[in-house]
Amino acid sequence: MTTSADFDQGAFVRALLDPELPPPKGVEASHGFPPKRRFAVYRNNVCVGLVDALAERFPICLQLVGDEFFRAMATCYVRERLPRTPMLFEYGDEFATFVSNFDPARDLPYLPDVARLEYAVGQAYHAADAAPLPLELIRALALDRLESATAALHPSTHVIASKHPIVSIWRWHMSDEKTKPLELNRGEEALVVRPELAIKVAALPAGGTAFVDALRSGRTFGEAVNAATGVAADFKLTDCLRELLLTGAFVAVSVAH
Repeated sequence: MTTSADFDQGAFVRALLDPELPPPKGVEASHGFPPKRRFAVYRNNVCVGLVDALAERFPICLQLVGDEFFRAMATCYVRERLPRTPMLFEYGDEFATFVSNFDPARDLPYLPDVARLEYAVGQAYHAADAAPLPLELIRALALDRLESATAALHPSTHVIASKHPIVSIWRWHMSDEKTKPLELNRGEEALVVRPELAIKVAALPAGGTAFVDALRSGRTFGEAVNAATGVAADFKLTDCLRELLLTGAFVAVSVAH
């Protein structure tokens, strides 16, 4: 389509994003097809491929808005943000932010956070492997020793605090049985972990995201509890630890001597 001498990457990308622009320099006629038509076909193929990739990456968002709406929204996203790397599993990292500013989706305030959860699920799937810490090792620790301990989290661990019930929405759409209506007027905090082959999505108690973020930054369990209670005064440590243990979110715990 182009020669290396004629190729201008910036012009090529601009023409790829804007169908109103002429084809970039170096695109030539071939087999009776003029440059404008050839590049329009190429632009459309790129757009369709990226929209398909987003539909695969955000299947619950697609279910929530329907195929036609999702593809129209995803097409707008593609025209604003092409992939920055050749690895398509990384594409869509700004999709949630885009959705939050996409005016036709204003009536679905939970949609951006559902997109954040789905992107976290994809990132967890591609994260490095690590062996989860056996439950009995943490259960054997006395509470007073745990307070000064630090923890290493599984590389796939993600947490998302939302004003909307994103875990319930995710589970509802992943389930074959949809008999129970969803209560949308409440928030949830999501935990995503892939300890082995399967992705685990769990709901943390209020303050759980702050607790996990504090542990991730190297703070002790005691300091992490303080961070959590600063967000939610009624933070339930036992419930939070249970979910973290059951999902395999810990790979190591270091106790100060």
